[in-house]
Amino acid sequence: MYRSLQQSIEYANQRSYLDDLFKIYPTIPEGLREIDGKLWIKVEESFDKKDNVNLIRNLLKLKLFPIKDSYIAYLRRNPSAIERNPNTVNRIAGRIYELGIDKLYQRCSEPKETNRQIGPMFKSWINSGVLGMNPVPMDEFLASDANAVLRASDDKMKAFAAQYLNYRHNKGLDFVARFNGKYVIGEAKFLSDFGGHQNAQFNDAIGTVTAEGVDAVKIAILDGVLYIRGNNKMYTAITGKYRDLNIMSALVLREFLYQL
Repeated sequence: MYRSLQQSIEYANQRSYLDDLFKIYPTIPEGLREIDGKLWIKVEESFDKKDNVNLIRNLLKLKLFPIKDSYIAYLRRNPSAIERNPNTVNRIAGRIYELGIDKLYQRCSEPKETNRQIGPMFKSWINSGVLGMNPVPMDEFLASDANAVLRASDDKMKAFAAQYLNYRHNKGLDFVARFNGKYVIGEAKFLSDFGGHQNAQFNDAIGTVTAEGVDAVKIAILDGVLYIRGNNKMYTAITGKYRDLNIMSALVLREFLYQL
C-alpha cells in the first residue's frame, strides 16, 4: 500500500479528519430529516442541556437527520468520530440550536433531500494557495518547467492532458500540476456515503487513475466514507485491488506532491 493511502486511512481514523476536511469542503446550511417517541424525549433533554455530543448521538439514531450536512453520513457510519471531531460536532449542534425545538421536530419529520454537488469546492481550496503557490493560467503553465499548478476549467485541464500527456480518458480533470519535473493529473471527490451516485463518483476517480498510456503521475484525491475501516466495498477496494494506486485524501496531497 502506498504511503499516501496509508496516511489517509490513519488520518481519517485517528485525527480530527472531519474538522480539518471542512476547510476544503464546507457544507451548505439547509437540511431535512425524522422521529420516534422515546428517543425524542432524549433529544429534548440533550437539547435543553446543550449537551452537543449526546444531542448528535441521539439525532443520528433517527431515520432522518434534521439538517443537510455532508458529514452526517460519516458520523452515522463511524460514531467513534464524534469524540475525535469536537469542532464538527459543535458546528452541527450550533445549527440545530438555531432551529429551535419545534422547528427541529418538523425537520426530523420531513422527507430526505439529495446531497448538493460540492465538487467546485476542491478547486477553490487549491486556488487559495494551500500547496505553497498560486495556480497559474495556461500560458504561464506552458511557459515554464518550474513547479506549478494549472488554473483552468475541468474541460481545459482535460484538453491540456490530451494534447501534452496522452490522456485519452473521457472525463474532465480537477487537478493538473507539475512538481519536480513530473506532471500530475487527478480527479477530486468527496464521498459522503456508500451506494448509488457515490459509488459512481468513486468509480470515475478510479477510472482516471487507471487510465493507460498517460505521461503523468495519476492520482485520485478522495475523501469521505471510503477510509472508514470495515467490510464496505470502497474500503475493501482501496486496501485490496487498488492498494497500489495513488489514492489519497486532499489533506495529504501537499506532502505527496513535494516528495515526487
